[in-house]
Order: sequence, then structure tokens, then C-alpha cells
Amino acid sequence: MSKQKNEHSAGGIILEDGKVLLIMMRNLKGEDVWTFPKGHVEAGETAEAAALREVTEETGWDCEIKSDFYTAEYSFTRDGRPVDKDVRWFLMRRTGGDGRPKTPDEILDMKWCSLEDAGKELVYQSDLAMLALLKKLK
Repeated sequence: MSKQKNEHSAGGIILEDGKVLLIMMRNLKGEDVWTFPKGHVEAGETAEAAALREVTEETGWDCEIKSDFYTAEYSFTRDGRPVDKDVRWFLMRRTGGDGRPKTPDEILDMKWCSLEDAGKELVYQSDLAMLALLKKLK
């Protein structure tokens, strides 16, 4: 009997001049997908701290959180086990860094996209839902 697993992640959306920063990574099926930077919340870490750490690791940019933005909840199967996941997303602003990912083996590419162009690149439903909310912020 496979045990249900709960996972908590956090990520950041860097929005500047109407453009968002997207990263390309490989999903569980081995496909290359564009998405926003995020990762697991470590033990004893807040969602805010995890989001800032993950964005720095995956994009090379140091950021500050402007606001809590969105919580996505979804389920999937990994290695035959059901996983319930929640991801807390924060709107961020760059404060420094060099734009070079600290985890280049995980990040295949990175680019700034207008909100319209991002809609053609993003595939995850939660990413598209956030994009729709971003368009309303304008």
C-alpha cells in the first residue's frame, strides 16, 4: 500500500516592466517545460524564506518579496505514490545578483517574457491561473 505524501513548495514571480522571468526545466516525464522558479520548503524554513532561496538558486537573482500572491494546490503521482502538493507563490522584485543559476544542471534556460508571450509558453494550469491574475494587476 503506497502512502499518501504531502509536499510544500514555494516560489517567486519576478514581474518587471510588464515582463515575467520564466525558467525552463525538465518535468517528471522528462519533458522540457517553461515555468516559474520554485522548490521545496525545507524543515524549519518559512515559505517566504524558501521562495527567496529557490529563486536565487534557480535564477541567480536576489529578490525581495513584494506580496503574497497565490497558493496552488494539486495532486500527482511520483514513483507510483500519490502526492498532494501546495505551492505558495510570492510577487518579487530583483535587488541584486548576477542572473546566473546556482543549479545549472536543473535550469535549462531562462528568459523574460511579456505576459502575452508567457501565455504561449506556460503549460501548468496553476501557472496559467497566476498569469491571468497578473494580467489583472496591470
